[in-house]
Amino acid sequence: MSGDDLGLFTDPEADERRPLKRDRSRDNARAKAKKRKKTVLWLVVALILAVGMGGAYYGYRELRGIGSFEDFAGTGEADAIVEVQDGDVVSKIASTLYDNGVIASARAFVEASKTDARVTSIQPGFYLMKTKMSGQNAVARMIDPKTRVPAVQVVGGLKLTDIQANGKTVKGIYSLLADASCTEKDGAKVCLTGDEIKAAAEQTDPVALGVPDWALADVKRAEPQYRLEGLIMRGVYQVKPGVSAVELLRGVIVSSSQKLQGAGIPGGTMNTGFRPYEVLVIASLIEKEAIEKDFTKVSQVIYNRIKKPMPLQFDSTINYKNNQPHIRTSDADREAQGPYNTYINQNLTPTPIGSPSQQAIAAAIKPEGGDILYFVKCQTDGTSCFATTFEEHNANDQKAQKDGVY
Repeated sequence: MSGDDLGLFTDPEADERRPLKRDRSRDNARAKAKKRKKTVLWLVVALILAVGMGGAYYGYRELRGIGSFEDFAGTGEADAIVEVQDGDVVSKIASTLYDNGVIASARAFVEASKTDARVTSIQPGFYLMKTKMSGQNAVARMIDPKTRVPAVQVVGGLKLTDIQANGKTVKGIYSLLADASCTEKDGAKVCLTGDEIKAAAEQTDPVALGVPDWALADVKRAEPQYRLEGLIMRGVYQVKPGVSAVELLRGVIVSSSQKLQGAGIPGGTMNTGFRPYEVLVIASLIEKEAIEKDFTKVSQVIYNRIKKPMPLQFDSTINYKNNQPHIRTSDADREAQGPYNTYINQNLTPTPIGSPSQQAIAAAIKPEGGDILYFVKCQTDGTSCFATTFEEHNANDQKAQKDGVY
């Protein structure tokens, strides 16, 4: 035993300075576990990349039309109505054509479309196509302007039915819808008539016609021939040809309901003091009585007169019932009894008197403000002069006559 075996001369801090021995078995286990985790992580990443690349490749195949390529021969057989919706790209149009039996495969259309850039400019709407067309013929037919069903343009103030003006017929909404309903069958043009559409409007349950809930009670109370007036607001409507009059009307009314909702009916009417349907009536009166720059002022006159109360005294309401386009009315007209005579009645008319525009609806929801009660067209461009007293109004009226405005 050495002299220091007993530790008599050992530095007491030496053990603390000496490195500890490592448990190598534990370190090895930890290293292996860490390696396994890295391996699993890389496998997960590789799997994700494989799935992503597979999806991308599948999408690429679809986009490029790689895969089965079937195609019909010829110009087609039976009639087929195809709808192109807003935002549809060429591949979506191709899928729609395939789903409707127009083409044998989506790729047949996509490949054929590469030779004509006009395919990328196909507009939303309905197209009169044929079943079993070649991709090339389908492309040629889709880009032909005559293939697309003309959209129905409803202008502000338009009535449901035709009117006679200066010996000419001004087509109403029913007639315009009838014109757009035409399709070909066995080489002959087949269309709904305006009378068929009118009958469907008057005889069908309003719910089946798509009349919105906020208008149902008033529509059911109205005389059948006026019940849908105003519910087809100003705008452009895509009409599907070859369907029944009820289905055609329903499509248009549902589309109009969406437009009305966007314009603020019923959502924006809560603080007006009127029901949504009454706001629609007011908007139709504004549309008939003024040009756009005067809409909010005419709206204020309506609000003020109803509040007083006093009759609106609008010639447009009498002319609506008499189916006349004239601006002025006779003494006999103004004295005739009836719910559309606003010279006698102090309330709004039972229904709108024409199609309102978005601008007229906005004015009906938010009038100008002020105490004006009278107005008269005082300029040849249709501009009106407004007054708060009858004396002021009478002076405006006499000046308008003197100036030859009417």
